[in-house]
Amino acid sequence: MANTYTQIHIHAVFSVQNRLCIIQDHWKDELYKYITGIIKNNGHKALVINGMPDHIHVLFGLRPAQSISDLLQDIKGSSSKWINDKKLLKGRFSWQEGYGAFSYKKSDLPSVINYINNQENHHKKTTFREEYIKLLQEFEIEYKDAYIFKPVL
Repeated sequence: MANTYTQIHIHAVFSVQNRLCIIQDHWKDELYKYITGIIKNNGHKALVINGMPDHIHVLFGLRPAQSISDLLQDIKGSSSKWINDKKLLKGRFSWQEGYGAFSYKKSDLPSVINYINNQENHHKKTTFREEYIKLLQEFEIEYKDAYIFKPVL
């Protein structure tokens, strides 16, 4: 009997609209739990979520029944609605268009998890833009500077 076997690990990175620093410490863990639920409800496995006030990193095991773009659209759309419905901010919340998605083999996961868990320390030395461009370069992804996440206004 034929079957499908996969092991796909994706590290996704996306930013708050206009890179505003508005993800608050007092509700970010609840946001991460909500996103974990979205991933699980779509049949995938969340491994770690962490970030900064202007962006987040999500590492998850992806089942091939759904595309990365469809999952991230669900994560971003549903979590934006959740933040707005709970009135966690005075204005409207939204994620910026686009994302980065990078694949890793299983043996790389401990270092990726450590990297994501240590975002606060990492960003004492490196800006989000520098971090994101470094990821693109490490994965040899061609990009246009004009399409990198918009800077803080």
